[in-house]
Amino acid sequence: MPAPPAPRMTHPTKAVLTALLSDPGREQYGLELGAAAGLPSGTIHPILARLEAVGWLESRWENADPAETGRPRRRYYRLTADGVVHAGAALRRSEAAKAKIVARVRPGLAGGGA
Repeated sequence: MPAPPAPRMTHPTKAVLTALLSDPGREQYGLELGAAAGLPSGTIHPILARLEAVGWLESRWENADPAETGRPRRRYYRLTADGVVHAGAALRRSEAAKAKIVARVRPGLAGGGA
């Protein structure tokens, strides 16, 4: 079965991937990632679900009793090994595409010349 298509590289998706790649082996919970990416919960969780659906993320619920912690259980996310590779490549492609657009619109800015 072929791999699902890569998610669209919107600004919020890129912000989430950047936050995840800042420490790719570390588990982070949704609100923590939202804060790092500068995004609200309603934006971050659909992105995390899409990234998990394409296999770039894995998640788990913490084993904590909400009555003991005084808060809801957290769902922790971490990039998979493939996710690290694909996320990095997707961000590089996005930056390269952005540089091409800048080069067409403002040729002097992209090449460093006048």
